[in-house]
Amino acid sequence: MLDRAAEPQQQAAVRPVAFRGGGFAPRASRHAGWVAVLAVLAVWQAAGSAGLVNSLFLPTPLAIVKAIWQLAVSGALWQHLSASLMRIGTGWVLGTIAGIAVGFAIGLFNHARAVGITFISALFPIPKIALLPLLILWLGIGEEPKIATIALGVFFSTAISVYSGVDAVPRNLIRMAQSFNVPFSTIVRRVIWPGALPSILAGFRITTSIALLLVVSAEMIGAEHGIGAFVLQAGNLMQTDQLLAGVVILSLFGLVVGKLINLLETRLLHWR
Repeated sequence: MLDRAAEPQQQAAVRPVAFRGGGFAPRASRHAGWVAVLAVLAVWQAAGSAGLVNSLFLPTPLAIVKAIWQLAVSGALWQHLSASLMRIGTGWVLGTIAGIAVGFAIGLFNHARAVGITFISALFPIPKIALLPLLILWLGIGEEPKIATIALGVFFSTAISVYSGVDAVPRNLIRMAQSFNVPFSTIVRRVIWPGALPSILAGFRITTSIALLLVVSAEMIGAEHGIGAFVLQAGNLMQTDQLLAGVVILSLFGLVVGKLINLLETRLLHWR
């Protein structure tokens, strides 16, 4: 009788436990980032308008927007922007194609791995902008050395991300395909390429930033047109509103490229 009386009390003491195996999937708030940016801009504008910050050293956001508008109306913005986009696009495409080819060769073939990793490990740490004077001697003064500098910077990072992605593909999947006598080309196309694609797309984010840094540096050294040349000229003339306008344009370009890569990931990695 005592045991039966204790059973309802034990059942009443049992309480449900929340499910804790939902995985690690952090989600960013859609509006929190923009609210934070607007708050910083509002404080910045208020400090500048109140005279707490010298406009020569830090112009207000409205002054920067006005400088961008004047550049757009005068046509100088499109001239500089088109020159930079041409150099970035050409150098990035050339470096990416070469990096993907070399990265897959290193990831798939023994001899290519032995030679390729050695050269990449030796040459990757060299600042590519330091090679620009040498490239000018080889290729002459013009667009070729700037594009080659960007292509070199993109090439090494792309090759590293590609062969790292190939190495990360589960070997059980490759062995399973080989056990069914699947051709090598089909294994590369249907198993290795999809498995390495997340690492390759992550590398694209890095290489676009590298291309942006290198084009600005190359244009500051030897170019008449381009965002880097414009920023350098504005800094020499102490036109800080135009200097920051160039910086904002570079930032907007990086945001647009990031959004494009997000769309590419959504389309190509829908199976994840």
